[in-house]
Amino acid sequence: MKLTKIFMASTALAFAAGAVAAEEMTIVSWGGAYSKSQLKAYHEPYSAKTGVTIINDDSSAEAVSKLRAMNEAGNVTWDVVDVVASDAIRLCDEGLAEEIDFNSQLAPAPDGTNAEDDFGALLVSDCFIPQIVYSTTFGYRTDLVGDTPPTEICDVFDLEAYPGKRSLEKRPIGNMEWALLCDGVAKDEIYEVLETSEGQDRALAKLDTIKDSVIWWSAGADTPQLLADGEVIMGSTFNGRLFSVIEEQNQPVAMLWDAQMFDLDGWIIPAGLSEERKARALDYLYFATDTQRLADQAKFISYGPARASSAPLVSTHAELGIEMAPHMPTDPENAKNTFLYNYEFWADYRDDIDAKFQAWLAK
Repeated sequence: MKLTKIFMASTALAFAAGAVAAEEMTIVSWGGAYSKSQLKAYHEPYSAKTGVTIINDDSSAEAVSKLRAMNEAGNVTWDVVDVVASDAIRLCDEGLAEEIDFNSQLAPAPDGTNAEDDFGALLVSDCFIPQIVYSTTFGYRTDLVGDTPPTEICDVFDLEAYPGKRSLEKRPIGNMEWALLCDGVAKDEIYEVLETSEGQDRALAKLDTIKDSVIWWSAGADTPQLLADGEVIMGSTFNGRLFSVIEEQNQPVAMLWDAQMFDLDGWIIPAGLSEERKARALDYLYFATDTQRLADQAKFISYGPARASSAPLVSTHAELGIEMAPHMPTDPENAKNTFLYNYEFWADYRDDIDAKFQAWLAK
């Protein structure tokens, strides 16, 4: 009898724990102004609708390595993960992300257009639901650059005209392409050069010319803070983070759009979830990636929504009341000289070039 009671009590506790877990989701993203935009556009309305508590984790920069480790340990603690497109491709290729049936598992557009057609060419992986089009670009302190503010990407490498610290992301993506571009490689030949060991060395040699003047960042919020504090004269980050520091915080910062690097960001569901957790994740994503929700995110941050049907719904900032279209990376005035990021290249070469880049940083 005593054993029966103990078994029943432990079973009840396990069920209660499972019920609590079912009412919680851990969603991984990038933190700062970006996570705030997701909180306002997706998380809060979803929680209000379903009662699910969303736990935010700002580990997206380490998503690939952490998901590899979780999978190996057989303990996946994340439910939905925000990643860039190239990382989604890697995770999908390695079996670490679930494949999505876009037309049955995502909402159609308001006019009935299926999700696959609405997202169109931005569906670059069977496991990836694109959320935004964004760019990595540079901001600079208007009060520290003198009478001739920077106008082109290669000004980042000009320490004579613009002395002072720069901030660059602590990874090869973007830095290697800009280095080659400013070392004389034609834009349409960048990836052909970068796939060779000699091309990689050439990019690192160019970066060597400013290495001693660089503060390396890992989180998207780092450069805006460094700029706000006057610790750097210019720095790279995501365009929406610069929008926040310029328009919302009124800091003396301006954008350098030249050679901005277009990219996609969006969601994956990790492989290895229970059926209950997977169903919850899919329910969240059906809600969070519909036409209205993607347009809603653009009320809080200057990233273009990934669905064609969302674009006409983008209007003004929810708090500032300013038109958002001129602040988007896709605005014609801002997109005069863009750099198209090669997802497939970085999916194939990321691990090898990462190792080489980190070894160079440690020298």
